[in-house]
Amino acid sequence: MLVAAGILASRLMGLVRERVFAHYLGNAAAAAVFKAALRIPNFLQNLFGEGVLSGSFIPVYAQLLGRKDHEEADRVAGAVFGLMALATSVMVALGMLATPLFVDAIAPGFEGESRELAIRLVRIVFPGTGLLVLSAWCLGILNSHRRFLLSYLAPVVWNLVIIAALVLAGGRMGEARLVEVLSYAVVLGGLLQFGVQVPSVLRLLGRFRPSLSVASASVRQVLRSFVTVVIGRGVVQISAYVDTAIASLLSERALSSLFYAQTLYLIPVSLFGMAVSAAELPEMARATGGASEEVNAKLRERIEAGARRVAFFVVPSAAAFLFIGDVVSAALLQTGRFTAADSRYVWYLLMGSAVGLVSGTVGRLYSSTYYALKDPGTPLRFAVVRVSLGAALAWGVGLHLAPWLGLPRHLSAAFITVASGLVAWLEAFLLRRKLVRILGGAVGPPPGVLPKLWMCALVAGGVGLGVKWALFRGWGPMPGVSGEWGGEWLVPPALHPVVTFLAVVLPFGATYFALTGALGFPQAQAVFRRARRLLGR
Repeated sequence: MLVAAGILASRLMGLVRERVFAHYLGNAAAAAVFKAALRIPNFLQNLFGEGVLSGSFIPVYAQLLGRKDHEEADRVAGAVFGLMALATSVMVALGMLATPLFVDAIAPGFEGESRELAIRLVRIVFPGTGLLVLSAWCLGILNSHRRFLLSYLAPVVWNLVIIAALVLAGGRMGEARLVEVLSYAVVLGGLLQFGVQVPSVLRLLGRFRPSLSVASASVRQVLRSFVTVVIGRGVVQISAYVDTAIASLLSERALSSLFYAQTLYLIPVSLFGMAVSAAELPEMARATGGASEEVNAKLRERIEAGARRVAFFVVPSAAAFLFIGDVVSAALLQTGRFTAADSRYVWYLLMGSAVGLVSGTVGRLYSSTYYALKDPGTPLRFAVVRVSLGAALAWGVGLHLAPWLGLPRHLSAAFITVASGLVAWLEAFLLRRKLVRILGGAVGPPPGVLPKLWMCALVAGGVGLGVKWALFRGWGPMPGVSGEWGGEWLVPPALHPVVTFLAVVLPFGATYFALTGALGFPQAQAVFRRARRLLGR
């Protein structure tokens, strides 16, 4: 609950940031350049950040804490900090030198002024990304000590700095200058995000002694896992950069909309997939110290409970993306230069994202189990399979399927997200199949759970779609304005997007919780119990 609360606060602030960003920049060329430029140094954060530490540092450190070996735990924490700081500094310097090569590789569609602006922005942002890597080290310490809230609230500070920069500078300068100011805000936000966690981390550590020593066996264990997980994370990042490169070849609108869609897609992934996986990882690592059969039973139990929680909330999220994604994107993003047409375009991408939402979130829990067992190699091998097939599939359908079907070229971006979702199911299947062999029994959601959840979610989606149709049936053509399908855009009803969102989502959610509660799902019944307590009954 603490992880989810922290992530919820961070994601909500991230949505505010995206809404303010959309207000001032919309789908302008500078918006696409800034989003792509931010993605390039983020490779460093994803390579050395939270996901890597979750697979290498936290299992070793949490197990040492579980054994009460605090002196060795402090030694490991200091060595990991020193080695990460050194590696990050070198990577930042190399990244700033090689920025033009990165821009050409990640966004080959940028030319002329767009390319030059992207190079400037990447060089500004790179040091801030290095600070976010060190912030991930703080998260590893805090999570291992079961202090979940602060580590996931810290990104709120990063978002606040960027929002402040947009409000203060937006509308007062040109688009190119504005995104430069935002890049400096990214660096300042990274510094503050790291800084707010340091005092609590230092209080938890007995003696903080940064070092570069690898004499400790525990440190060497972290490094062995670290290298494997870094390679795995690097392989996974290739998939995201292939999607970015393909979208940049379609249009700048497709590229910026892909980033907006990913922001919305990551809300359920973070709230439920990351929250459950982050909370379970240190507990599973602590549980690995007993007898083999006892450990296997505990892990199977934790995986089943975690997968149930993830599926219960992620399945309706996927249904919402499919049926009412335009309402969701409009409520969260539609303002200023981000129009109703942009909201509908983002919906097409969310439909594709819904394909792999459940598998992507449950797969995170499976990967955390391997990390707790100190086996990062297995997720790496399956990630290679996923990325190889995904890149080929995204390239094929992303550039060629829409024209072949007679659809406008820019709708190809929706097929990019579909391709990512399909290979996510393959990866989750491979991870689960091997876990069944290792743990000697079934893992994941029990049989019958997912079909029941999907049945409830689809009925709820139909209710939401019906309410949306009732609200929108009075739409009429907007003369002279063409839509994506070659027809005319429709005039939306005179309702604020947030009002429309509430009118559609509340019946959707009520239907889902009523059906799942009637089928005996404990998560729905817990919601009803809390509601009755709030009403004083």
